[in-house]
Amino acid sequence: MSFLVRFGVSLEKELLKKFDTHIRKKKYTNRSEAIRDLIRGDLVMEEWQEGKEITGSITLVYDHHKRELVNMLIDIQHDYHGIILSSQHIHLDHDNCLEIIVIKGKPQMVEELYGKLKSAKGVKHGGISMATTGKGIL
Repeated sequence: MSFLVRFGVSLEKELLKKFDTHIRKKKYTNRSEAIRDLIRGDLVMEEWQEGKEITGSITLVYDHHKRELVNMLIDIQHDYHGIILSSQHIHLDHDNCLEIIVIKGKPQMVEELYGKLKSAKGVKHGGISMATTGKGIL
């Protein structure tokens, strides 16, 4: 069980005003929750940089009419089956598809997979969302 600890933070008045405006836009109920999220985000980034086991998702938008693209994307995913937990294929319209690939593994392998997928000819957009397995973060 964790215990809450109170501590003081000193900030310039203008920086605090900007922070308060920012957290209102993001719908935080208080400064503490916003600060907790900032710290957790930094800890997730650190897990990725240190090569710890991580999780996240890769998204791709592509033209499914592009010759052999779908087969190439599937072949690439099969090469990385050890870090892919699942994938979902969504038909956006007659020409475009969205692929969501949930991954778990070492950041180097995830980034390698992402690089191969997003650089495939016919992929219009690629994105990666970094997350944590939650093991080292409260």
